[in-house]
Amino acid sequence: MQLTDRIEELIAPTVEGMGFSIVRVQLSGKQDLCLQVMVEHQNGSEMVVDDCADVSRAVSAVLDVEDPIDRAYTLEVSSPGIDRPLVKLVDFERFTGFEARIETGMPVDGRKRFRGRLLGTEGDLVRITVDGETMEVPYPAIARAKLVLTDELLRAAEGRQTQ
Repeated sequence: MQLTDRIEELIAPTVEGMGFSIVRVQLSGKQDLCLQVMVEHQNGSEMVVDDCADVSRAVSAVLDVEDPIDRAYTLEVSSPGIDRPLVKLVDFERFTGFEARIETGMPVDGRKRFRGRLLGTEGDLVRITVDGETMEVPYPAIARAKLVLTDELLRAAEGRQTQ
């Protein structure tokens, strides 16, 4: 099990108990280690700075007790933002109809970069329309993916904030 998976497993009950979902847990940096925990409200409402601060305090307390990282690090709690990363397979289904950028670790149909409209998933395949052609990208091959900031995405985000 990777360290980030272990950390997510440790903090998930606390974060979810506070009404948030974990989007991503990521460790970065060689000398100055940074632990990024990206969260969002389970009910889809807008994140505010105080939400991040509350989650940061709670996660910090859990990590202080469990101590899964063997050296000094900085904890950063953030929201995914409008042009959020697509990390889990369900993200590709949830954001069907929006434009996304996908990068794979190995070539799929001769290419490693895909940009187009998400068509959802079929099993472990992410379906996306690229230049008018429907393509299927195996989820395990995806190294990085995120939504593309478009007027359509902005309108959807604004609608979510006024609910």
